[in-house]
Parts: sequence; structure tokens; C-alpha cells
Amino acid sequence: MNIKKWLSNNCCDLGGKTVAITGSTGGLGFEICKILVEHGADLILINRSLERSLKQKELLNEISSDSKINIIVCDLQDEESVYNATEQLKKMKIDVFFHNAGAYSIERKICKSGFDNVYTINFLAPYYMINELLPNLRENKGRVIAVSSIAHNYSKSNPQNSDFKGVKAASKAYGNAKRYLTFALFELFKTESQVKLSIAHPGITFTNITAHYPKLIFAIIKNPMKIIFMKPKKAAVCLIAGLFGDTPYHTWFTPKYFNIWGYPVLKRMKTVSEKESEEIFKTAQKNLENYRNYTRDFFNG
Repeated sequence: MNIKKWLSNNCCDLGGKTVAITGSTGGLGFEICKILVEHGADLILINRSLERSLKQKELLNEISSDSKINIIVCDLQDEESVYNATEQLKKMKIDVFFHNAGAYSIERKICKSGFDNVYTINFLAPYYMINELLPNLRENKGRVIAVSSIAHNYSKSNPQNSDFKGVKAASKAYGNAKRYLTFALFELFKTESQVKLSIAHPGITFTNITAHYPKLIFAIIKNPMKIIFMKPKKAAVCLIAGLFGDTPYHTWFTPKYFNIWGYPVLKRMKTVSEKESEEIFKTAQKNLENYRNYTRDFFNG
């Protein structure tokens, strides 16, 4: 893959545009940010760690001193942190909200709002943020980019246990959250005329999210993974594609070959029926309201 050539042919100047991005300090997130500042964008880095964000800001300023970079600390499994970050974002000019953050094999717990933390990090908290920021994005005729995953194939949604409480398999819990993120957004944006939606999948790449195997197994597969799968720098191209192109209902930007490797292409998603997609949206809206009620009661109580 000739990344420079692809970027030259498919990207345009982003001067004057502000991109708010979650999970920017990770492997994929950092590569996305480098491409963004190289094309003139201003950034709002939304991460758990202030220290890592400050370090990233220094590195990005070395690439382009012209880009303005702000930092907002936000832990997506902490309702107070999400609320505060969202309220800060509402006061800022945002052209693009780029949800990249994700958590796969982590210690499971129930958040204060009553939802599983993997579901909350990968779906409910960013879904809340996107809904709250839509008025802001409409003012600027903006865009939402959400990072999906082929893991959404690993399980079918269950309205009776939407956040997969008690489901131990990390692949299923993570896949379920990505299923909700992807298809709830498709339904949400069905009638949205002013803000564009892009769903993008980076393929399989070697980042912290793939380093969840037992230490012995990971030591064995680590180097072959680096050879077989795309590096974050190449995988980031599929996500950047979402910045310059829309994804119609149930389509996504994904690597050309087997959704794993290659340049980004627009493909139809055949894994979820329209009926299930609508059911996901109904449950998502119900869970969103419960999440909102928790934050409203907490901050007004």
C-alpha cells in the first residue's frame, strides 16, 4: 500500500476544521491524528490520561505547529467524566466527532448507571455524546465518524440483555457493543439531513486492543501478527476515508480484502437485517434515556 499516494488522491485540506477524537493516544488514534494535523486540522483530544494527551500534543506540534490542539480528559466508563467532557464540547466549535476509543478484554464491572462497562465504553457513552452534540454539529454541517469492527458478527443482539451482563466471552461482549454502535447510528441518521455519518472499520491491526491474549500465547503470535496484519499507519487510512466520504444505510468503509487488508472500499453490510437494526435502535434509545436520567438525577440531585 502506498499510503502517501492514497492520501494525496483522496484527502483535501482541513484548514479551519476542528476534529474531536476519542481514544487519540492509542496506536490507531495517534496515526489518525498525525494525518489530520498534516492536512491542517485543529484537534480536540479526548482521552483518559492527561499525561499521555500532553505528550501526544507535543509530538503533534512537532509535525505541525499551525494546528490548534485542545485536550479534554474523559473516562468513558465514568458517567461524571462523560457528562463533564460533553458539556465542555458543547461550548466548542466542532466540525467532526470521531469516535475511535474502544476497550476489549478488560475487567468487567457494572457502571453507576447500571450498564456493563464494555457496553458503556464502546457504545452507550459515545452514543450519548453524539446525541448531545448533534445541535453543535448541525451548526457546522458536520460529520460523525464511528469506528466499527468485524467483531459485530460475533453475537446477535438480545433486547432482554442488551449490554450482555454475565456474558464472559470478551469477543461477544465487545462485538455486541460494536453491533449496537454501528446499527443504532445507522437508524439515528436515517432522518438526519445536516450531519453526515461515516462508519469505518480499520481491518485487523496490531494495537493495544489486540494485546489481550495470555502472555505466553501473545509472545508466540506477536511477531506473526505484525507481519500478517496491517500496521496502524496503514489501517488508519480506512478510518480517514470516513472523513471524506459518507456511508449510506448499512454500508461501511473497510479494507478491500476480506475486511482485513488493503485500501478502503465502500461495502454493503449484510450481517444485520433491517428488522434487527430497528430493534437495536429502539433498545438503544431506551438505554440512552436511562443513561440520561441517571446523569440528570446525579447532577441535579
